[in-house]
Amino acid sequence: MSRNPIQKVARRIGTYPWLMRLAPQITWTEATVRRLTNDRVSVVGIAGLPSIQITVLGRRTGLPRTTSLLYVPYDDDSYLVTGSNWGRPKHPVWTVNLMNAETATVRLGKEMFQASVRLIDGVERKLAWDAIVEFWPGYEMEYELAGHREFRIIQLRRISS
Repeated sequence: MSRNPIQKVARRIGTYPWLMRLAPQITWTEATVRRLTNDRVSVVGIAGLPSIQITVLGRRTGLPRTTSLLYVPYDDDSYLVTGSNWGRPKHPVWTVNLMNAETATVRLGKEMFQASVRLIDGVERKLAWDAIVEFWPGYEMEYELAGHREFRIIQLRRISS
């Protein structure tokens, strides 16, 4: 993790249920900041947390859909994203689109690359979940809010070119 002093505060605030009620405003602010800065700045990044943008075709429309997410570094060369949906009872749509794709376009800072997509399940899921919660403790609270819905954990692994 970075040395950004805001990061510790963000991780603490992320464990409070009231933050989930601000999801629409946070999501709107994230999109607006990214658009105004040509994707050079993100709200998550300001807080010293790693942010990733994933673009995949919508399963129904076939149109590109981009989602900005907090990610957790995993292994030596992959990233985990979690379908917490801010503690809501339903899975977020972006997870459905991502699970229906073999690859996704990933933007990590200034870099763009293709990544393979894999839903993590079974024994490996427990290890991944532990890593995710250690990285962002707020996911445990979101899990409680979501009625113990099992969040989808998706691994993105850079495809060598």
